[in-house]
Amino acid sequence: MRILHTSDWHLGQHFMGKTRQAEHQAFIAWLIEQCSVHCVDALIIAGDIFDTGAPPSYARELYNDLIVALRASSTELVVLGGNHDSVAMLGESKSLLAHLNTRVIPGVSEQLEEQLLVLHTRDGQPGALLCGIPFIRPRDVLQSQAGQSAQDKQLSLQEAIHQHYQKLYALAEAKRDELGGELPIIATGHLTTVGASASESVREIYVGALEAFPTSAFPPAAYIALGHIHRPQKVGGLEHIRYCGSPIPLSFDEAKQTKEVLLVEFDGRGLQSITALPVPRFQPLLSVRGSLSELQSAIAEAAKQGRPEQPVWLEVLVSADDYLSDLQVRIQTLTEGLPVEVLRIRRERGNAQASLQVSAKETLDELSTDDVFAQRLSSEALDEALQTRLQGLYRQVVGELQEGKA
Repeated sequence: MRILHTSDWHLGQHFMGKTRQAEHQAFIAWLIEQCSVHCVDALIIAGDIFDTGAPPSYARELYNDLIVALRASSTELVVLGGNHDSVAMLGESKSLLAHLNTRVIPGVSEQLEEQLLVLHTRDGQPGALLCGIPFIRPRDVLQSQAGQSAQDKQLSLQEAIHQHYQKLYALAEAKRDELGGELPIIATGHLTTVGASASESVREIYVGALEAFPTSAFPPAAYIALGHIHRPQKVGGLEHIRYCGSPIPLSFDEAKQTKEVLLVEFDGRGLQSITALPVPRFQPLLSVRGSLSELQSAIAEAAKQGRPEQPVWLEVLVSADDYLSDLQVRIQTLTEGLPVEVLRIRRERGNAQASLQVSAKETLDELSTDDVFAQRLSSEALDEALQTRLQGLYRQVVGELQEGKA
């Protein structure tokens, strides 16, 4: 049994005024080719196939084109909802897509059996069992109780998610016995785990009061295919628990990452091998930093990766000269005639001037919402415990707002 594990496509992402349509189209074409070359039995997308709950029409078209192409290649498709995805939007075509060799699990089901899937090999034989677990919203598994402390809420939610995994895994074991075969059991998830390394483009998930899920709470599945973290990595150093990462860089701090999808092979009940398939870079994306004199050579070097018809997208981080008020004009002069396009200029804050003077020259484009909150918090004389409390409440409110949008 061979599966391809991918996640966090974010179809429809609007990146600093730029569409990612061409990149996603090229990636999907490449992915379909990999499914054919490697005789992939099932493709699993572990959440966040779309960037918003109401994706643009071209993003839906890409999604539909993928489904049609995979059906022709005999590769099963499994789509799981992420925190960016709309449960209603993904679910509205679920029954129709089931006839096109595609199974969709948009959210936690009232009937747990609906999250247990039998994956088939290309010749139609059962090849594995999948515990399909999408992004879990607190209302899916937990009832709020008055008077609980933050720690009690975290423990209750962690236990509820743990029980959801265990119950579904028990159903999978019973199904395996029923089928009478030595089938591997695969599980999925879309969440932050303890020790996972995130990136700028990841909207932190704080499910209720749960910040990170411990690896010890996962069931003993042969492989656990995770989504949400955009950096490919093993979880807790464990070979069989993996984030595959996003297929294209979704922020400038992901620009140096090698993006990949994971080809996972099973033999009988067990995991046989995991092979990372590097995804080609379809749009040059770089972050350069230095003083203005250093940036001149850095930008010229970056321009070597661009062409007039496809310029390099640049983030420029200015150090040493970050107090200057005409940075944009100076950077524009450095890029004249080069196949580069500067999407963001940032100052290296706290480097040369007092914070108030530097902040006065910053624009909101240079700051994330977290930066704004952190600066506001630092302007108050608060003890450490209260600051920690306020940071926790801020993250929870932001998480609820982002979930509401999805």
